[in-house]
Amino acid sequence: MKMTSRERVAEAMALRQPDRVPLMCQFSIGAMMHQLKPSPAEFWYDGRLFAIGLTELCERFSFDGILVSLHGHSPTWRDNIQSIKNVGEGEQVLIFQDRTEIHSWDDLPLVKYNIKSKKPDIDSIDPDRDIPDTIDYIPVSQDLYFKIDPNHKFDIFDYIEELTGGRYSVHGEITSPFDYLLDMLGYEEGLVSLIMNPDKCKVILERFTKGISQLAQEMCGYNIDAIKISSPFAGMGFISPEHYSEFVLPYEKEIIRAIKERGKFVYIHTCGHIDDRLELMMESGASGLECLDPPPVGNVDLANAFTRVGESMFIKGNIDSVNTLLYADDERARQDVLKIIEEGKEGKGFILSTACSIAPKVTSERLEMLSTLVKEEGSY
Repeated sequence: MKMTSRERVAEAMALRQPDRVPLMCQFSIGAMMHQLKPSPAEFWYDGRLFAIGLTELCERFSFDGILVSLHGHSPTWRDNIQSIKNVGEGEQVLIFQDRTEIHSWDDLPLVKYNIKSKKPDIDSIDPDRDIPDTIDYIPVSQDLYFKIDPNHKFDIFDYIEELTGGRYSVHGEITSPFDYLLDMLGYEEGLVSLIMNPDKCKVILERFTKGISQLAQEMCGYNIDAIKISSPFAGMGFISPEHYSEFVLPYEKEIIRAIKERGKFVYIHTCGHIDDRLELMMESGASGLECLDPPPVGNVDLANAFTRVGESMFIKGNIDSVNTLLYADDERARQDVLKIIEEGKEGKGFILSTACSIAPKVTSERLEMLSTLVKEEGSY
């Protein structure tokens, strides 16, 4: 029996067999800009415009779901801007009192602060004083933050519901406590602190976990099916399995428990090399895993991953967005995706996706190829 997109993804996440393999890739901001060519600053800050863009791309490429990577857009986002300059096609410069932002069709905004603030030394941090009870920002990238408007935290989910009528599987996103720790201290200082001051790191992580859990529980009150925990720095390129067990697993496990208690699916997104910690990630209790980057970007073999964790977790991945979708010729790209579809169909719960986000300059033709192949070859 033919399923709706939302039903199809739900079946896969529940480790049951849908009518065919679901297709749901996550868009990078650069990929969305490349496809839509919007006013870049308005697209970044305006929640309704962002929701329209997400919906349009989902429908254009016949995806079964929508990942909402940013939430908490403020309707008064223009109020603190001193000036906006258009400096060429698809590029805008926003001047604020404390910073300059360059928004473009290329990728994430670039930020330059008038006075570069120094990261605090870990010994100077008072977690009760310096980490608020309520998480009010998303650490998107180095020096790039998305402020969460406390009065409009989740408006975007209402916008998407209005636009789609619940036809698609909608997933929210939160960020791992480990990412907040590294952002607070700086990446180098944060990694050193795991060794030199582990107890203080754990106090900070506990504090962030409390606020993130609360944010996730509030998000669960909206018409979404799952929440993704973005945990990009938890792979073997940054920390050992032992440090993963000590500084990532306990805190993500607590957030996962809180989400599952609200009846939602939850999955972990970790980029790069994670083959040495798949079983540890399964211990978190997460419903699924995302990325599982194949070589050369990562080191995960999809078929092997299913034998190790596939009885307990759905897998969302693992197309190489750069080497397959961006750089490979048509036949190579087609064969790579077909192989992943066939391996995925052998697993218990599988969602076809790019391993990480769609690279900014992947063409429309390549994304259309995904929906064509999954419809032709993805039936069970």
